[in-house]
Amino acid sequence: QVQVVESGGGLVQPGGSLSLYCTTSARSINNYAVGWFRRAPGKEREFVAVIAWNGSTMYTPSVKGRFTISRDNAKNTVYLQMNSLKPEDTAVYKCSVDMGGRPWPTAVRASTWTYWGQGTQVTVSS
Repeated sequence: QVQVVESGGGLVQPGGSLSLYCTTSARSINNYAVGWFRRAPGKEREFVAVIAWNGSTMYTPSVKGRFTISRDNAKNTVYLQMNSLKPEDTAVYKCSVDMGGRPWPTAVRASTWTYWGQGTQVTVSS
């Protein structure tokens, strides 16, 4: 069973930046896709970004150019660098590991993913 833990959330002003971290017990994170989702209060869970085992990335349109997902294989850690944050980015952000061999385009669907963390809160407010 793979364990997933997120960290790095907090309060930031609009236009500011935060870095989120996803650590996993997976033997080697470079063998798995890792995705970020978010859920705002009263809203449905939303896909944010994904990085494949080969380093390919994909982002939801609302964060393109502002967020960057990356991986540190030695630390079994995936990062989500969030810049130019907006109030609408406020949400609980969750990391997920392993697409179970499903096709790349299905990364945007939460049901694709196997292992989830508990989430970290990001609040963007003045």
